[in-house]
This record gives sequence, structure tokens and C-alpha cells, in this order.
Amino acid sequence: MSGGEAGPAGRVGPAVGSQRLFVGGEWVEPDGGHHEVIDPATEDVVGLAPEASRAQVWQAAAAAREAFGTWSRTSPQERAAILDRTADLLQRDFASHVELARAETGATTATARGMQVAVAVARFRRYARGALEPVETGIPPQINEAGPLGRAAALGAVAVRRPVGVVTCITSYNNPWANPAGKVAPALAMGNTVLVKPAPQDPLSVYRLAAALEEAGAPPGVVNVVSGTSVDVGEAAVDSPDVDMVSFTGSTAIGQRIGEVCGRGMKRQLMELGGKGAAIVFADADLDAAAAGIGTTFSFYSGQICTAPTRVLVQREVYEPLVERLVRYAGHLKVGDPRDRDTVVGPLISAAHRERVESYVELGRKEGARVVVGGERPGPGLDKGFYVAPALLADCAPEMRVVREEIFGPVVVVVPFDGEGESAEDTAVALANDSDYGLLDYVWSADVARAFRVAGRLRAGGVGVNTIGRNMEAPFGGFKQSGVGRDCGSYALHAYSETQAVVWAG
Repeated sequence: MSGGEAGPAGRVGPAVGSQRLFVGGEWVEPDGGHHEVIDPATEDVVGLAPEASRAQVWQAAAAAREAFGTWSRTSPQERAAILDRTADLLQRDFASHVELARAETGATTATARGMQVAVAVARFRRYARGALEPVETGIPPQINEAGPLGRAAALGAVAVRRPVGVVTCITSYNNPWANPAGKVAPALAMGNTVLVKPAPQDPLSVYRLAAALEEAGAPPGVVNVVSGTSVDVGEAAVDSPDVDMVSFTGSTAIGQRIGEVCGRGMKRQLMELGGKGAAIVFADADLDAAAAGIGTTFSFYSGQICTAPTRVLVQREVYEPLVERLVRYAGHLKVGDPRDRDTVVGPLISAAHRERVESYVELGRKEGARVVVGGERPGPGLDKGFYVAPALLADCAPEMRVVREEIFGPVVVVVPFDGEGESAEDTAVALANDSDYGLLDYVWSADVARAFRVAGRLRAGGVGVNTIGRNMEAPFGGFKQSGVGRDCGSYALHAYSETQAVVWAG
């Protein structure tokens, strides 16, 4: 892909690059032309992304199917070497990749560097090792008497994880490096081939990943990338008869539609969907630590992350002190150009999404919430770009839509709860579980035994106890409408494999 400088939104300067699709090991022109990829911070054009046709998506799936037989029989060592070389190549061009990530997503330079490209490199390294992990599990022998199934025998057995086949990876816009790397690397490590359909807002980074894999020696058809703004592109990536599994990160609504199609074809699914993380803060908590953890909703990806602790449930005794700390925290965050070293909160991904977030802040006001701080567009100097100041909505009630629905922006809602001892725990758990979502919840308390007790009652795929940190070897996924299946660490290798039983007579 050629690079170049971008002109104003709506006009593409002569040096702006036009990306091609990657199908069957070839870079091919898209049937549907191109669409502009916009820098959320400046509204300039970053580049031109290809618009695939339905036929081209199916061709990409067919190429993956054709490549599967050979790739699935390659040695684990060969697959590991390609993944390792891919990590080397991503590291070689690290600075360029960081700049593209920042331009496409509006992430701050620190986030683009440390949480996007660096994580992609780490995930290819991790699954290079993962390709070498044992896939067989021995099962104790069973002594069978003679009968209708044969003579008496000692039957040995082994459970072996086999590749699923062709995996469609549909990736999210909030992290076009770490998210696809977390799908493609373990899928390839297990011997699958992939069709990647990136989000239309920032697909150029994913084509960079494909180019690195190609240079690293991935055979033609093992990795294919198609993109487009049309719904047909995503639908074709799911309903192609050559696709055996769909790995999707995105909204619950789209995940439900994908699940319906997969159900008709009995296709395997890995779904990481929406979230409305509850952060339970008990009266004995370290309030400064809790405020710093909750405050990452404002700063990390500008709240565009499903794991954020956006729904704060705080015991009445410390309600006002926590709100005051959150106000101070938000007040110290600089909203601005993500290229600036001291910027903490960058823009949202698009004008449409900014309007959506702003509408939720206004909705909260109408529902009776108190907008303590933020929610407005920044002042002079940021007249371009899709910025919203971090918003804190206090005095919220459980039935409010701002409390129940995923906003996906720098907006935190705070709900007080009453009770002492066990009654406080019961109330907090009931409020936290009163949600359609169940991805990540959080508990802050000085009583670690209580925190773990409460964690055990929360209907969420993960719980942070006095931390928002994640162990990347731990399983990741959600309960309820937050998803299906688990990935990260070795769990991802299991997600992208089928289990086969092999039995023999000894």
C-alpha cells in the first residue's frame, strides 16, 4: 500500500494511498471502489480503503478453504516460525504502524504504541509459542468385556484438538491491531486458515498485518482480508459455505444476527460482545484507587471499550466522597490532539458516534441524572475532530437507560446503594446482576475475603478485585449478552479447535 499526506475531509490529495484487498495471496482491486478512512482527530483523510463485493468475499473464503488442507498439515514448528517472523516484521516497522493506528483510531500516541501495536506484536509472539503447546490429552484406559461391540479388550483413548477449518474474523474498530492479532494468531497457530473482515472505520491497519504475514511466509490463501462499508460484505463473510467458524468482536445486536446465521449452518462461534461493567465500591474501599480505576473509562480509548467500569455502584456512606474524587480525576484529564504528549483523552471514532454519546448524556439529564461534569464539546482549538469531554452522571437510578445501555464513550454513571454487612453485599450483587450484560465487573473493598465472596456471586465472565488490570493468560469472555466462548492465553487455542477422540484396542 502506498502512503501519503491526507487532505481535508471529503477531498483526497494526490498522495493518499489506495488499498487493495488481499485474497488468495494476491493484492486485488476491489469491485466496489474505495471509501475514505477519516482521522477522528483532524477529519483529514488517512487513506482509501477497498470496498469488496459479495463475490470477492466468497472468493476469499474459497481461497482459505483451498489453503486449509495443506496449512492444517504443516508442522507446529513451521507455523510457529511464521508467527514469530510476523512479530519481528511488525516490530521492524513499529513507528510507522503506531502512526497509522493513531491516525485511523484517534488513539493517543501512548495508547497506539503500548496498547495497540505492542500488544499485536506480543500476541504473535505468544501464539508462536502456542503453536508448540501439546494438543493431545491422554484418557485412562477402559477394560471392556466381550459383547456386541467386540471381544474383550483394554481400550486406550486420547483427546486431540484439531483445527476447525476456515475462520472468519470480524474485528472491532477500537483496536485494529490487538483485536485482529488476538484472533488471527491463535487461529493460525492451531492450523486454521482465516478470512478477516475489519471494521470500516479503520481497516488499513489490518492490511498492514496481512502484509507482514505475507512477508513472513504465510502461504497464499492462509490469510485473506476483505473490507467495505456495505452490510453485504459482513454478511458474505459469515454466510459463505466455505466458512466453518466466526470469531466476532462488536455490538450485541450484530452478534445476535451473526449467531442466527451461524445457527442455520451449525458454524462454530466465538463472540465478544457488549458490556456495561459494574464497579462495586464498598464503604471500606480505597477511594483514591477506586476513582483511578473507574476513571480509566474517561481516558482509555476515550471510553470506547467494552470492559470499562462504566456503571458505578457505591455504598451510600462514601457516595459523595467518591463522586468528588471522580470529578477531580476528570478535571485533570487533558482532552486534545492525540499526537500531543500530554493528551489523555482523544476523540471518538466518528461524528456519528460522537452524536450518539452526546445524546446519551442529554438522555441522562432528562431521566433525572445530575451531569456533574463534562459531556460537552471542547472549546476553541478543537473545532475539528470528534471530541467529547469526559462526563460523570451522578444520582442515577437502576432503571435509567443510561445505567442499563452500553454508551461506549467517556461517560460514567453512579448509582448509590444502602445496607450494612451482608445486606449491603446482597444489594450490590442484585444491582450489578440486573443487566443484560456480563463481561467484566469490579469490586473495591479493603476486606479481600468479602471482595472474593461478592465476585463469586457476580454473573460476569471476569471480575477485577481492587484492580482494573487483566492477566492476559486468563480466560476472557462474557456471560449473558456479552458473548459466547473464551479466548486469551491457551483458552484461545482451545476456542479455535475442535476436540477429536481417538480410541484403540490394546
